[in-house]
Amino acid sequence: MNPLIYLDNNATTAVHPEVIEEMLPYFRARFGNPSSSHWAGRRVKSALEEAREKVARLVNCGPSEVVFTSCATESNNAAIKGIAAARRSRGNHIITTTVEHPSVLTPCLYLETQQCNVTCLDVDSEGMLDLEALETAITERTILISVMFANNETGTIFPIRKIGEIAERHGVYFHCDAVQAAGKIPVDFREARITLMSLSGHKLSAPLGIGALIIKQGVRLPPLFHGGPQEHNRRGGTENVAGIVGLGKACEIALKTMDAESQRLRSLRDRLERGILEAIPDARLNGHPVLRLPNTANISFLSVESDALLTALDQAGIAVSSGSACSSGALKASPVLKAMGRPEGTTVGTIRFSLGRENTAADVDSVIQVLPDLVHSLRTVQRRRN
Repeated sequence: MNPLIYLDNNATTAVHPEVIEEMLPYFRARFGNPSSSHWAGRRVKSALEEAREKVARLVNCGPSEVVFTSCATESNNAAIKGIAAARRSRGNHIITTTVEHPSVLTPCLYLETQQCNVTCLDVDSEGMLDLEALETAITERTILISVMFANNETGTIFPIRKIGEIAERHGVYFHCDAVQAAGKIPVDFREARITLMSLSGHKLSAPLGIGALIIKQGVRLPPLFHGGPQEHNRRGGTENVAGIVGLGKACEIALKTMDAESQRLRSLRDRLERGILEAIPDARLNGHPVLRLPNTANISFLSVESDALLTALDQAGIAVSSGSACSSGALKASPVLKAMGRPEGTTVGTIRFSLGRENTAADVDSVIQVLPDLVHSLRTVQRRRN
């Protein structure tokens, strides 16, 4: 039986062993409610605030600017819908891009039903945003720009600092979905002039079910959830203490190991890309060749259907994801790759390889050894059908 190889770390990551150890006491002896005034509550509250400081150090913000949430989808919704409500007297125009995560695009589409105007900017063939087009799109009614730090499918990294400067120059708030970037590459909330920033624990070796929204000091944002005074009245509900402690530990680990781990993953990714592109004809790399996450390779294979290739790789024990989705039995091209102008023949046959902490050179070599034969077999089948 082939060894199992996991190359879908942009979807979720394994929880770091040190994170698990840090969390365990909060399922056992340290079970108090952080809102309680007695010793059990105070002890847990102290751990919560320590975790808040660790998150703040990773992204260079103030601890008081960190609001814990359940996930990045909640953070994105809270930021986008909250600013739309808080700044309605100033305007109703929001700018985003065609390649954002659904947890950004869907709230924007919802707000269009609430008398908001949304501009979705296109990207070029490498997935990069045109900054002149961004600045031209700003009007006197623009209240928010929402642009991701790095794309979840291609890994392309946007010029966040320049976007922040444009937003600041025009007095527009800037929300950044930094889910794929935090913990992999340096993210500096203050230096990039970001107003609100979303994070997700399970993308950086913390558990599922915990995230954060960084809110610049002084920004008024109505809570998405109303209830108690938790999170400085920003997010009602008893905090997920164990998850928060885990997120804090994951951020602490990422801050210490990010430089070395990024170099290691970039080397593995480059090895994987070279091996695939040299061994398989009519394969194409998607995304910016340089400004890209160190762990992400998005590759299209001409005359291959993604679902068939995903199934074949899965049967070989290799877990990856696709740049396309299967809906109602019909293949649909990835919106990200469509926005980049990829022709239908390549967008259908696209695979995203995203490496993580547990991946090795042996994993990469196994994929390079297995993949060419799988692609060749599927292309043979496709030719016979045609």
